[in-house]
Amino acid sequence: CLDWEGKLHEFGSQWRTDCNDCYSSRDGIRCCTSYATPVDYDEEKCESIFNKETCSYKVVEKNDHSKECPVHSWVG
Repeated sequence: CLDWEGKLHEFGSQWRTDCNDCYSSRDGIRCCTSYATPVDYDEEKCESIFNKETCSYKVVEKNDHSKECPVHSWVG
């Protein structure tokens, strides 16, 4: 299979690109995010920040990014 970047992948191979886990089969390529997204936190007081280096979110206070906020649910 050819991916969207033009790279060739054997059937049954797996790889990670741009924070996505991908799998190649005879049916095509399937990719899913490799990270969880915070969905249940105080959005008035806090904000989520995505780190592309670690492929993860951190939820912090809007006025003080050194203080993390509790997250009650994640999806991904």
